Amino acid sequence: MYTLYGTRNSGACIIEIALQRCGVQWRQIDASPWGDPASMVALAQINPLKQIPTLQLPDGSVLTESAAILIHLGLQFPKSDLLPEYPAQVIRGLVYIAANCYSAISIIDYPQRWLDSEDEQLQARLANGTRKHLHRVWQMFADQFAGQLLSPQAGPNALGIMAAAVSRWDGARAVLEQARPEFAQALARIDADPQVAPVFAWHWPNWPQESA
Repeated sequence: MYTLYGTRNSGACIIEIALQRCGVQWRQIDASPWGDPASMVALAQINPLKQIPTLQLPDGSVLTESAAILIHLGLQFPKSDLLPEYPAQVIRGLVYIAANCYSAISIIDYPQRWLDSEDEQLQARLANGTRKHLHRVWQMFADQFAGQLLSPQAGPNALGIMAAAVSRWDGARAVLEQARPEFAQALARIDADPQVAPVFAWHWPNWPQESA
């Protein structure tokens, strides 16, 4: 059985959807810095960075990093349609989100980690500047990957699922609705997918008010 470490309103939703698509047995352990300390201790034993999502495979090995987990599941379960037959551009898009969007969100959420100062105004400036950068890289993503979000069967692939989830943070969707409306509409269609919608509704019951 697969074991997923994650919590509500987190990137764990991406892997939840992917595991459902793969049709495998899995369980979830609620783990977050603001939750049960015992769960974080258990997570630290398999992932010293204590990042979520973390996925423990049935053989006991561990996968971290959402993009890597999605690539593994897509390759392991080709009938899931998480990855296309020729996956280079989808894999490129997954890495793009991890490198440019996820990393920016981490700075916005925890600016003190990147500064040697406790100055709250300085931290706020770093977070605000990074948020502007995040919005720019989402617009560039839309320009490059808009045609890579769906499987040949017209359901969202791994890239579509990840893009729809991660774009819900830090005002990115509102920016895309203004600057790249067709792309924002494509993300909204992924939101409404029968396998995506209930997971997103559980993670973000007050969407879009909580997206700012």
